[in-house]
Amino acid sequence: MKIQVLGSGCAKCKKLFEITQKAITEMGRDEKVEYITDISKIIEMGIMTTPVLAIDGNPVMTGFTPDIEKIKKIINSGVKTDNISSKCSCGGKC
Repeated sequence: MKIQVLGSGCAKCKKLFEITQKAITEMGRDEKVEYITDISKIIEMGIMTTPVLAIDGNPVMTGFTPDIEKIKKIINSGVKTDNISSKCSCGGKC
């Protein structure tokens, strides 16, 4: 499984990266979490809101930093969650 956190390098993006790494460790998994700050790679995914959590190249969470238990659930399921942005007035639909 390929796990990536994509973001601009802001505090919120770094926090998602740190929490995701901790979740992987607590789950006893050996995947490495890749942190990508290249904006062109984020745009290639068609995402305009960061941070992004991607599994196997597919965005599964965008626009917010959930708690560690939610991240574990996302990683275990590999299923896309709601794209809810806490900052965007359109609810993540832009």
